[in-house]
Order: sequence, then C-alpha cells, then structure tokens
Amino acid sequence: MAQPAIGDIAPDFNLPEDLNGTLTLSSLRGQKVVLFFYPKDDTSGCTKESIAFSSLKAEFEKADTVIVGISPDTVAKHQKFRTKHNLTTLLVADEERTALEAYGVWVQKSMYGRKYMGVERTTFLIDREGKIAQIWNKVKVAGHAEAVLAEAQTL
Repeated sequence: MAQPAIGDIAPDFNLPEDLNGTLTLSSLRGQKVVLFFYPKDDTSGCTKESIAFSSLKAEFEKADTVIVGISPDTVAKHQKFRTKHNLTTLLVADEERTALEAYGVWVQKSMYGRKYMGVERTTFLIDREGKIAQIWNKVKVAGHAEAVLAEAQTL
C-alpha cells in the first residue's frame, strides 16, 4: 500500500500495546503523536532508536506529544524489550501488519542479494487534528529523536 502524504489524515488503528491494553490512534486526537515504525525489538538500531525516544519522553510531553513505537513483534517481546532497556514509550504490536501496511512501511527489502518483506524504519509526526505533519523515511538513528522533537516543538 502507498504511504500517506503530509496533510493526509493519519490512518487509524486499534492494536495491542505492551502495557496490557489497546491503543486506538484516534483516541489521541487533541495531542501530537510521533509514530516510529521499526523492524524488530532488541536489535542494535531499533534499541538505539527506542532508547533515544525514551530519553526524550519528558521533552516530548512538554511539547504535548505522545510517542508510540510500532513493530510486528508480539506484545510479550515488547514487554521484554521495555524491561531490558528501561523504555518509557508506548510499544504497539502489529503482528497482522495492518498499520504497517496502512502507513506504507511494510516493503520489499534486500540484503546480500536476498529479497524479503520487512519494515522500513519510518517516523510520522501527526498534528492535534490527526493529520500527518511530517514524515521521515529510511531513518538513520543518530540524532533522529532530537530532530523529531525539534519539529514537534514547532507544531
């Protein structure tokens, strides 16, 4: 599925989160939301990205912004990941890939000549009205959380 564009209404979802509940994106209207899509819990880049967002959680809260990480991992894996790295952001399990596909981040990838389907590391900043305000594709982890925070503070 094609990726939504800046200005589009962010596709809604209702998915399990690692704190034993479910998260419906539309329930966060009135706040800004960072959705960071990442490939897999407890891998090097995903761990660094999750820790970076967690370390800035208080600053995002001052900017009235909720941070949500989404991967195809299970709730149980998210819970272990949270505990192991003391993560403070919400982690959402998208095992059926409904949000991953709706946001166009479930894509064909290639490594060492082998093609496979996976998550392209992508971040969306959603405004208070539920519209996509900014998109970061093919994210490089170093400095990314800080760049997203700077953008969220201007919205």
